[in-house]
Amino acid sequence: MAYTPRSEFLNVLQSRGFLADCSDMEGLDEQLRSGVVTGYIGFDATADSLHIGSLIQIMMLRWLQKTGHRPIALMGGGTTKIGDPSGKDEARQLLDNEAIGRNIEGIRSVFDKYLDFDSGAMMANNADWLDELNYVEFLRDYGRHFTINRMLAFDSVKLRLEREQPLTFLEFNYMLLQAYDFMELNKRHGCVLQMGGSDQWGNIVNGIDLTRRINRAEVFGVTTPLLTRADGSKMGKSVGGAIWLNEDKLSAYEFWQYWRNTLDADVEKFLKLFTELPLDECARLGALEGAEINDAKIVLANEVTALAHGRAAAEAAAATAREVFEKGGVGEDLPTVVLTDADFGDDGISAAQLFVKAGLAASGKEAKRLIAGGGAQADDAPVTDAGQMFSREAVAGTVKLSAGKKRHALVKS
Repeated sequence: MAYTPRSEFLNVLQSRGFLADCSDMEGLDEQLRSGVVTGYIGFDATADSLHIGSLIQIMMLRWLQKTGHRPIALMGGGTTKIGDPSGKDEARQLLDNEAIGRNIEGIRSVFDKYLDFDSGAMMANNADWLDELNYVEFLRDYGRHFTINRMLAFDSVKLRLEREQPLTFLEFNYMLLQAYDFMELNKRHGCVLQMGGSDQWGNIVNGIDLTRRINRAEVFGVTTPLLTRADGSKMGKSVGGAIWLNEDKLSAYEFWQYWRNTLDADVEKFLKLFTELPLDECARLGALEGAEINDAKIVLANEVTALAHGRAAAEAAAATAREVFEKGGVGEDLPTVVLTDADFGDDGISAAQLFVKAGLAASGKEAKRLIAGGGAQADDAPVTDAGQMFSREAVAGTVKLSAGKKRHALVKS
């Protein structure tokens, strides 16, 4: 019989679909009911924003604080210099300290929307302790607690080797450093819970073992399930690229549109994971059918965007969508691409290239398929020829491009 948690936090995780594995459900449940629990999730600073692939983790930290506990968003100022091999086919490009610092500043602005740093939440940076490590002493004191046999058995290593993709010794050290992070956060801040995606389970188990051995502390780990959309595609990506959480990298309208275009089968799941609507309301909306499911998708888009960008931005995005879709107008918040002289040849720019520049197609080949399939429009008029040329003068004003009924962008020169 599955264990039914009594603590509010674990109950939220279980009932809303966040829970994949827990190292000791009953023990953690008791800790959560006994007092304030400090828990953390680590985020490497590989870009100056997080995208929605990290949103399930961010929402877990938010729920941890909302249920009376203390979340730590750990920035990987140190581990970003190495790169986590989990789920990766190849090594990441290494960043210098200046780039990592800029990225952390950008990521902080994401967490400002989801966590209350004035009420106990904190942001830490593992560079504070990893940069000070003496490597020989580190290996002597902590390396002896890890066996090569066990490390090779973890999916983050095993899958890379099975694909015959190189795994550098630098990356191989990552799991030791992540384990050390947990131990250090436990010692510095009394942190007893590490959370992460299911691909982090091996690293989390290492951290639990090391912290128990060195600090003699009882600590726990929780992971979320691998999240994909109903069609099997990965969360966080679209034709135009990553769905970023910072508005300077992706407009609130484009962000809203991503959620508005959710597949019918994903509506209830996404409402539970990415909004704070009551479960019965999530179930009611998810059960809608036919044209009514679109109303549920608008609620989803409004609620997710309100958390990420504020309620006013969500309402503005919804208003723009109504103007574009219902009235056939040009909404002010539509993504806008400004073309330069370099984008035009002697004869102008082709329709296919125009749709690629606007982010409505990932490649010229995809743009040609879109046009051939009758899904492309310019200023609401069908575009039937991928080779149709648009001169500088033609786009000197503003041209609205449409890919199907749901995706739109403005281009101008």
